[in-house]
Amino acid sequence: MQNYEKNCNFAKTILIIAMRKLKLYLDTSVISHLDAPDTPEKMAETLAFWDILKTGKYDVVISNVVIDEIERCQEPKRTFMNSKVAEIDPLVLEQDEEAESLADEYIDRSVLSQKNFNDCLHIALSVIHNCDYLISWNFRDLVNVRTIEGVKIVNAINNYQEIMIVPPNMFLEKEVL
Repeated sequence: MQNYEKNCNFAKTILIIAMRKLKLYLDTSVISHLDAPDTPEKMAETLAFWDILKTGKYDVVISNVVIDEIERCQEPKRTFMNSKVAEIDPLVLEQDEEAESLADEYIDRSVLSQKNFNDCLHIALSVIHNCDYLISWNFRDLVNVRTIEGVKIVNAINNYQEIMIVPPNMFLEKEVL
């Protein structure tokens, strides 16, 4: 009987996890690719991903770092990006001392360099605020095995959860043949 109760409790836990919305942190590259005619495939995938976000299927998070990066864009791209962000009404996280400290740790442990401090902040904010995924089109610095594994190690050393770093097209439902 005890095993049965354990199995029921385990099944209830799995059901609760499966029922909650996933929390997605978007970096600036995702928003930027909503208008990227030079990369039409990424733009199309980002627009399809955005349509999913607008349904409310996921809890969407950005940060003041994303907003600051958008504000440095030229017009009319800046206005376009701000209007797209308004469509999904994300929670906006604020950079704080804990995020800066964890970002510095990624740099100190050579996950990324000092010139990538904002990328480290994106990672740190998504981790500290318990996001399930950090979504990015930045393959050079974020969406690659070296960075993902380095972040995993630093997070484990500092008792933070793992974060999945993936591109937006990972959330698109494909037809099964």
